[in-house]
Amino acid sequence: MTMTRLAAGFGLCALMCACAVAPPEPIAASPMVAPGTIPAIPAVRGPSYESKSARKYYTRIEKEQVARGLMRVDGGGPDVPYDADDLSRNFERVALFNEYTQIGGRFVAAQTAAQLRRWEGPVRIALHFGPSLPEAQQARDKTLVQNYIKRLARVTGHPISLVSNPKRANYHVFVVSVDEQRNLGPLIKAVEPKLGAATIKEMTSLTRNNFCAVYASSTRSAPYVYASAIALIRTEHPDLMRDACYHEEIAQGLGLANDSPKARPSIFNDDEEFAFLTSHDERLLSILYDPRLRPGMTPDQARPIVARLASERAPSGSI
Repeated sequence: MTMTRLAAGFGLCALMCACAVAPPEPIAASPMVAPGTIPAIPAVRGPSYESKSARKYYTRIEKEQVARGLMRVDGGGPDVPYDADDLSRNFERVALFNEYTQIGGRFVAAQTAAQLRRWEGPVRIALHFGPSLPEAQQARDKTLVQNYIKRLARVTGHPISLVSNPKRANYHVFVVSVDEQRNLGPLIKAVEPKLGAATIKEMTSLTRNNFCAVYASSTRSAPYVYASAIALIRTEHPDLMRDACYHEEIAQGLGLANDSPKARPSIFNDDEEFAFLTSHDERLLSILYDPRLRPGMTPDQARPIVARLASERAPSGSI
């Protein structure tokens, strides 16, 4: 199995180092899970000191970011214009570069040129809520994600849906506390049986500086076509931060795997200026799923096609 780490999410630097990506680790094709093999997320005693500390930490970070004018939810505006050249350049950095490379089953930050990756078959997303998230918040989050998935399907023209039966899913989103995350190994193994022990250990050991993350897998026979994905989002997050993680991780799991400091207005940028998918990001996703592009294309192969697609999608009035 080829596993690509798509996002380390919001890692704190001088500001916050957000999400990122690395190339996939192929799997024997089997995104579907056999009936009756998916256990529930086990309840844990708690919250632990680590979980309580994480909740305070994330609440403080969100307040600081909002006070500085970051984590915007307006999708961009007149203060952040962009044109076809911006779209073309940003697409190449976000879709055709990796932020992580895999060494010994673990992911190490390293910017490298990559080939185009995306889903070709339908994307069926399942939400797995840990007991640490109250039922009222689970219902709220489910509605938010459902509406967001409809938006992604419209923007990409690709079949993307939220499914209630996790055995039908090939994209699993785990919304858990740090305590639940530590015990998530058997459930991750159940939904992705071919996943290596080192990668599962990394998923269950992410520190609080890894705000959220997504890992996408491809098969050996089609290494640039995603077959499954797993995202991790923390219940210790306050609402806005958790919503931002849904927006970024689910979109990155569709193939926009990298971040770029020049991408603006965009959630694919470590500066965390924007919390929600922007009009710029919608255009990047539309380009990614245009049939004139093909999985496996190199930056050199894709560049002239992307330039045409960007010109077709540039905002009216841009130069």
